[in-house]
Amino acid sequence: MADTATRSIRIGNASGFYGDRFSAVREMLDGGHLDYLTGDYLAELTMLILGRDRMKDPKAGYAKTFLRQMEDCLGLAVDKGVRIVVNAGGLNPHGLTVALRELADSVGIDAGIAFVDGDDLTHRATELGLGTPLTANAYLGAFGIKTALDAGADVVVTGRVTDASLTVGPAASEFGWESHDLDALAGAVVAGHVIECGAQATGGNYSFFTELPRMGHLGFPIAEVAADGSSVITKHPDTGGAVTVGTVTAQLLYEVGGPRYLGPDVTTRLDTITLARAGDDRVSISGVRGEAPPTTTKVSLNHLAGVRNEITLILTGLDIEAKADLFIEQFTAALPTRPAEIDWEISRLDRADATTEEQASALLRCVVRDPDAKKVGRAFSATAVELALASYPGFTMTGPPGNGSPYGVFEPGYVDAARVEHRVALPNGVVERIDPSPLRTEVPVDADDDSPTVGAPDWGPTSSLPLGTVAGARSGDKGGSANIGVWVPNPEHFAWLDHTLDVDLLKELLPEVADLTVHRYRLPNLNAINFVIEEVLGRGVAENVRFDPQAKGMGEWLRSRPVPIPMAFTTATTDSEENR
Repeated sequence: MADTATRSIRIGNASGFYGDRFSAVREMLDGGHLDYLTGDYLAELTMLILGRDRMKDPKAGYAKTFLRQMEDCLGLAVDKGVRIVVNAGGLNPHGLTVALRELADSVGIDAGIAFVDGDDLTHRATELGLGTPLTANAYLGAFGIKTALDAGADVVVTGRVTDASLTVGPAASEFGWESHDLDALAGAVVAGHVIECGAQATGGNYSFFTELPRMGHLGFPIAEVAADGSSVITKHPDTGGAVTVGTVTAQLLYEVGGPRYLGPDVTTRLDTITLARAGDDRVSISGVRGEAPPTTTKVSLNHLAGVRNEITLILTGLDIEAKADLFIEQFTAALPTRPAEIDWEISRLDRADATTEEQASALLRCVVRDPDAKKVGRAFSATAVELALASYPGFTMTGPPGNGSPYGVFEPGYVDAARVEHRVALPNGVVERIDPSPLRTEVPVDADDDSPTVGAPDWGPTSSLPLGTVAGARSGDKGGSANIGVWVPNPEHFAWLDHTLDVDLLKELLPEVADLTVHRYRLPNLNAINFVIEEVLGRGVAENVRFDPQAKGMGEWLRSRPVPIPMAFTTATTDSEENR
């Protein structure tokens, strides 16, 4: 075996969410050497879905997809010596572990299976000042996973751990890291953050996708993590997509805030990351520094909020606004009872002198919410149908009336880390308690940074072009907030981006956020600026009815907006392709 100081371990990922490509587990096991295979199955919305499942059946609450994947691949993983770490346990890691053990016994596979729990605070929520949520799950760290692997587990099932912990745990076990190894832990957090969303690190959802090869069937990512926490991101050979400085940068900017990335084991300084091309489909990550973790642990809270229903009307041809006004007035007056919330939105997709009826039409949507299902049920949608022959010319709806469906809301909570009972049940049945980091401290709050550090040079004449001509972006949701990370592949262009794209210009380019609170953070080591937009998504994806409820396309909308770009940027030959 190679010396610990020089060797690295290969950690692959086969799932970025509950519903990701089913065949990815086998593809990763068959595609080449791995030491570990991870899978991220949980998101804020997923916890709500699993919570509703558990209401119907107390034995449910885990990702059933993973169990079916193991029916096909558990034996293969054991034969290859690949150890598996997943958060597919969701709200019921014990239940999934029992099912896995029964599966292994039924087919004669000798596999040690452990599980990590203690994250579920639902029954203690009132005591902890978290209210009465449907689900309440603390984000656990990596040391329960480490303890299970140290004890020889072949499969480790967890509930709500941080996504990056799926990578940090194996690395901490292999290299013997402890709580004081902050830089190494931070480096593994960065590697874990890059691979946690699966194919997003190999070209998925990537701004410059037209420049990447074989985009049809993307490979999943691998992190080769070394003893000092540095890593190389790669993928199996002959798989689709690419691993470039650009694809890694984009994923690093996904769903983050300021330079300090808080976690239960370490606070990772995103402003210390150094990326470099290390060969074909290989990008090195080095220089990551870690600080002590915070005193509190974040808790994912989901509440059932009521019932939601909606109707969508098609408005065609002339007088679109007048047609909408007429229907809104008639419908509002005819409603038997007014719901607690009623929202109207008109999407002007129509154009003048259209050559197809669809191009001549706009959409009018009405969304209602109420704790009382009767107020937003069939009586609501039937009211629209009753106006079919008595309203605007060309009246039609996109679908039949419905009864509505329950919806929930997400919010973060925080508790003292010492009050979370982080536990690991080892393959031999022994249960161990995992103490929180002894280094916990009050972490400074990252201040907004809307001022570049140097004066603006003269970049010469400009031309009004889409921002995406020279910049990439990645956006996503965090509860009711959204982030947009913007970067330039060419380091020589960062000073221009830094001086040009401030909060005022962002609000001008994206009028939907003009009245909201926007934070701006500089990440010059990544040639990037990250914006966090508060409340743009209301109370989260399960509640809001925004056109893009998870803000996945917001970054691409920003890239499409024209700004004055120096003409030299679009005509000069540079080596920025390597950074894409």
